[in-house]
Amino acid sequence: MFGIVRPCSHRLGEGLKTQWMAHLCGLCLALRGDHGQFARVVTNYDGLLISVLTEAQAERATGWRRTAGPCPLRGMRTASVAQGEGARLAAAVSLVLASAKVRDHVADGDGLLARRPVALAARRVAASWGKAGARTGTAVGFDTAVLVEAVDRQLGIEALAGPGTPLLTVTEPTETATAAAFAHTAVLAGRPGNAAPLAEAGRLFGRLAHLLDAVEDRETDAASGAWNPLTATGTSLAEARRLADDALHGIRLALREAEFTDSRLAHVLLVHELGRSVDRAFGTSGCGHPADGAHGTHPPHGSLGSPGSGDLLEVAGSAVLLGPEGSFGPPQHGGNPYTGGGNPFGGGPSFQPPTPGKRGFWSGCAAAVGLCCTCKMCCADRYEGPWSRKKREGCLNDCDCDCSCCEACQCCECCECCSCCDCGL
Repeated sequence: MFGIVRPCSHRLGEGLKTQWMAHLCGLCLALRGDHGQFARVVTNYDGLLISVLTEAQAERATGWRRTAGPCPLRGMRTASVAQGEGARLAAAVSLVLASAKVRDHVADGDGLLARRPVALAARRVAASWGKAGARTGTAVGFDTAVLVEAVDRQLGIEALAGPGTPLLTVTEPTETATAAAFAHTAVLAGRPGNAAPLAEAGRLFGRLAHLLDAVEDRETDAASGAWNPLTATGTSLAEARRLADDALHGIRLALREAEFTDSRLAHVLLVHELGRSVDRAFGTSGCGHPADGAHGTHPPHGSLGSPGSGDLLEVAGSAVLLGPEGSFGPPQHGGNPYTGGGNPFGGGPSFQPPTPGKRGFWSGCAAAVGLCCTCKMCCADRYEGPWSRKKREGCLNDCDCDCSCCEACQCCECCECCSCCDCGL
């Protein structure tokens, strides 16, 4: 399961956690019901936001939930899951975007997809998903052509982008696609007046999704030589963080303009948990809304600061300095003594911990099947992503975060958060 909004179940509380799981399982089962078992591999955390927004706007009525049978991903437990047009729209969007992602991997020749027989099979899977998504989209009144057109335009923009190209030019196709999907939830819920503000929220969410993916993959892409929007356009992390914070603020404002029947889950996911996702991607911690306007605070005891920050890091009881490019060294030498300038034996590369490479498409599929069959994806504390090999938290794992600073509101990163967004939660 992939996506940028991966909420902390401890912070959600039992009620909102149950709702969130209902939408996650509802998306998975909508994919299976309309498109077969294999389509369930495109289930993702961000896709369920479509289902959440649809239900949040709709008038309360029966028929939004059904009881699903035992599932290995729920530890063979039954559950109440979301159903209806919102879940089907989420399935359609997930299929079309997954189809585009597979085509992109084929075009780049990633992993096993560099081999012609595998690439041919992957293209057939992508084409099948694209057609299936289009059918389901049509069934709920959504034209998926806007998603396909945006993805095709993305490839052309990336090919032309270079140093000096505005980063927002690169993120525009993603913004357009998510804006269309968010706006259609207003149509499904019978609230056409919400279409404009939700389109704005979707546009900014698409910008964030693109930005955070670029930030998280920056080092991996540099090591593998893959294209990365930050590197290609010469955009600094500081500028990317500024754009991310502006997008967060814009989403808050857009959601205030929309009318909801029950906005609690949508608000927690798109305001509070989305802010946590930004902090996680940029490696900041603590309050997401510091009073002095700085992005985050000094790293906690025993953690890494940002590269080049000069922050102290305690390793095995000894203080070392985190120097430029993440190099290490004793404080009195100002960095790693084995990097250029500090190495008495000549220049050399700074120490960098090895990172595992991404899996190819088919090997990732095999890993995903193994995770599903062993329930690790759902019940393990942490597991390795099947394709990215990044460490993920199991979706039913209770976090160990310390929420003692906000016991009164239970949804924010600090007590000031409630006043900054006027959520009233």
